[in-house]
Amino acid sequence: MSSAVAKRLEGKTIVITGASSGIGRSTAFEFARTSPKSLKLVLTARRAETLRQVADDIVKEVGDGVKVLPVKLDVSNPEEIRGFVAGLPEEFRDIDVLVNNAGLVKGVARAPEIAEADMNVMFATNVTGLINMTQAVLAVFLKRPDGGRGDIINVGSIAGREPYPGGGIYCATKAAVRSFTESLRKELVASRVRVLEIDPGQVETEFSVVRFYGDKSKADAVYAGCEPLTPDDIAEVVVFVAGRRENVVVADTLVFPNHQASALIMHRKS
Repeated sequence: MSSAVAKRLEGKTIVITGASSGIGRSTAFEFARTSPKSLKLVLTARRAETLRQVADDIVKEVGDGVKVLPVKLDVSNPEEIRGFVAGLPEEFRDIDVLVNNAGLVKGVARAPEIAEADMNVMFATNVTGLINMTQAVLAVFLKRPDGGRGDIINVGSIAGREPYPGGGIYCATKAAVRSFTESLRKELVASRVRVLEIDPGQVETEFSVVRFYGDKSKADAVYAGCEPLTPDDIAEVVVFVAGRRENVVVADTLVFPNHQASALIMHRKS
């Protein structure tokens, strides 16, 4: 017997950015497992081969009730986003849910030692890319009757609420996402478009490896002595908010592992 959430998600088309690994990949699997009878997933990322493998693995697990379309997309490239919706096969263009998950952090430098290239790529991906994707998909939502309908789910961070030393640029990008999300919700209040944000605390993904320019030993040290959240933990929250009754807006969600109380307060076992 299908759950209420499965029935609400049936027949929907869901776009997930940054879907080749981490939270994005787990979110794709969670949607497919939750509503395996009739669902369309558009998975985007820069790594096309990895995306194809994710798509194959999903179909292998849940069956062909879920149609999965991998699309190579770099959200930091505005030209690619401009052609994104029009470039989809027609059966995938009627998008219902956008999960803005793509994001990254580069380095732990403090001013005045922050590299300009790191600043640029973080803002281009985390802020401009998210806004451009939102605008591209929102145009689809607003064509629907009664002011429009659809879900925009932005994956933010505790960093957008509580800046910390060595994270000035990343924290600024996530604060920008938070402000954009809240502004957008107010702008769309007369529609049936839901704008939702999920702010994870510490999650163990490839994210930290990127932060330290590929140095896995430094990335692993971030999680020493504690049990961080997993991508699956956040994926469950994403699907939960998307699966609420249409009149329910889970506007703001902060998710910590048990050992964390803020961006700077964590208990580590010795």
